[in-house]
Amino acid sequence: LLRRYQLFYYPKDGSVEMFDVKNQRIFLRRTKYDKIHQEDLFVGNRVNVFSRQLNLIEYGDQFTANKLGSKKERTLALIKPDVVTKIGDVLELIYSSNLIVTKAKMTNLTSSQVGDLYVEHQTKPFFTNLVQFVSSGPVVAMELMGDEAMSIWRRLLGPADPAVARREAPQSVRAQFGTDGIKNVGHGSDSLAAAARELEFFFPTTVGYGPSNTAIYTDCTCCIIKPHAISEGLTGKILNSISAAGFEISALQMFNVDRANAEEFYEVYKGVVTEYPSMVTELCSGPCMVLEIHGADTPKTFREFCGPADPEIARHLRPTTLRALYGKDKVKNAVHCTDLPEDGVLEVQYFFKILDG
Repeated sequence: LLRRYQLFYYPKDGSVEMFDVKNQRIFLRRTKYDKIHQEDLFVGNRVNVFSRQLNLIEYGDQFTANKLGSKKERTLALIKPDVVTKIGDVLELIYSSNLIVTKAKMTNLTSSQVGDLYVEHQTKPFFTNLVQFVSSGPVVAMELMGDEAMSIWRRLLGPADPAVARREAPQSVRAQFGTDGIKNVGHGSDSLAAAARELEFFFPTTVGYGPSNTAIYTDCTCCIIKPHAISEGLTGKILNSISAAGFEISALQMFNVDRANAEEFYEVYKGVVTEYPSMVTELCSGPCMVLEIHGADTPKTFREFCGPADPEIARHLRPTTLRALYGKDKVKNAVHCTDLPEDGVLEVQYFFKILDG
């Protein structure tokens, strides 16, 4: 059943109230609820209130829209092929600048797609080299959201020429990782109109699908960075840990999983682990990032790298594992990884073939 509610949030004490629009009555009396924060409340986000999944579709009144939505912008951040392996570092900078990643996808662009994307540079002398380079390997496209997201991301990137960036903005991403004017880490939309066009190219809201994902479905295992870890800003750290351990991330995409899909995905745990209902609730409580990890014997070695499901046990026995470092409890244990080697391809297919179909 889909129902419409008005959600009231009181910043003073962090309490919430819900009003049932159809039946014109209070659905949830004002109750203190510490799992929602003011920064979670923007149109397009999902929040969970007492295990009810709410899609925020519009602001309740003009005052709220002005307060919460007036400076909010969405922009495209495109990470070029030379820095895809450093995606964790880039995400760290994005999170530290109070921007939220609302969508992300690793993809391979054809030269004609790159030509469409950079259509305004068509007459420039570097156009051919740019097209060749951006279509030479996987890129990661992200939708960033936040107050003045467009100018913040462009400032984070720094001047287009990394040599200039090293002089004038040594903290910028291009100063740290850029090589020259073409291999300069990434791209950012230069106007709100360009941002809308570019985001529509990668993440279409109407018909059709954007560029396809990069999953290869062989010798692979599935890793999900859970919603709690994403909202705590741990994505970059986790991706860095995975890369530093020598694992190859062959596909990456953000998903908003609804309850029915979460139940289906975790079905093998139903009746087996007592945490099953809580695991389902956690997986659909916000966006998660799904990775295909590729390599020989990956399901076994990656599972060992994630550590025991209970972070407390992990901290005692395997203190360098992902769950020991970033997990909180058996449900919020930072990452899901494929348990049985034979399920690796199936779990990857579930997300990258079925849900992204």
